[in-house]
Amino acid sequence: MELHALRVFLTVANEKSFSRAGEKLLRTQPAISLAIQRLEQMLGEKLIDRSAKDLLLTDAGKIVLEYARRFENLQSDLENALAELRDKSAGRLTIGANESSTLYLLDHIDRYRRLYPKIRVQVRRSLSSKIPAELIDGELELGILTYDPEDERLVTRVIYTDHLAFVTSPQHRLAARAEVSITELGGETFIAHNVVSPYRRVVIREFQHYKVPLHMDLEMPTVESIRKMVERNEGVAFLPKMCVEEELRHGLLREVKVKEMEVERKIRLVYPAKRALSHAAEAFLDLVGQG
Repeated sequence: MELHALRVFLTVANEKSFSRAGEKLLRTQPAISLAIQRLEQMLGEKLIDRSAKDLLLTDAGKIVLEYARRFENLQSDLENALAELRDKSAGRLTIGANESSTLYLLDHIDRYRRLYPKIRVQVRRSLSSKIPAELIDGELELGILTYDPEDERLVTRVIYTDHLAFVTSPQHRLAARAEVSITELGGETFIAHNVVSPYRRVVIREFQHYKVPLHMDLEMPTVESIRKMVERNEGVAFLPKMCVEEELRHGLLREVKVKEMEVERKIRLVYPAKRALSHAAEAFLDLVGQG
């Protein structure tokens, strides 16, 4: 059914006149009459009693009028909803990130929520290795990665540069040192993240390169649990600097530079190259681009 025909019928019923409906819709009276006739043929029902002096609706016409008004209200609701999306006063934004990268988002999300309080934001915890596929499949709009997926279907933007920090407890024997050599770490117990990542591979590779034993005797499922174990002096760890900044600031952990281990960690915002982004996602990109 054509919505235009319903709009013509609704106007005729409201104006109670074919001629006045034509004036309002900027159509000729014959065109209005033809539109009504086509609607009646489509529905298989007479909608207007043409034998009456004044314009009267048949029983079928009264039912169609009720639904025509509903359609008009729905169209108005649709236009208002789209306008809200364009104005960033409604909508939803889904971002994928792993545990450590989520911490980087906190300040940005706080600013975003203050600017667009009615947009629903969902940060979905996901393995970094799965985020590219989830973006391509449309399960996520934006993703945060610490590596370049090297996929032409995705756009990547470096938005922050972090580094791996070697951290100890304040009671550790190396805590007072500003710098150590990797060769001094062969006897340490490292608390490792049990999720495979490019940075875990870098650490393993560097220890192998310098022929230093790497004792990863304890693996934990979260960055938070690793921090707690290091705070208790149960071992040492390499963690993203942004994940331990608060603990370093409050003296709960100490960062010691390892001369041979200057590993940058680039935070990338990733999104599909060819799929149009929502207004909510575009607004987040603009916000992150402003720093």
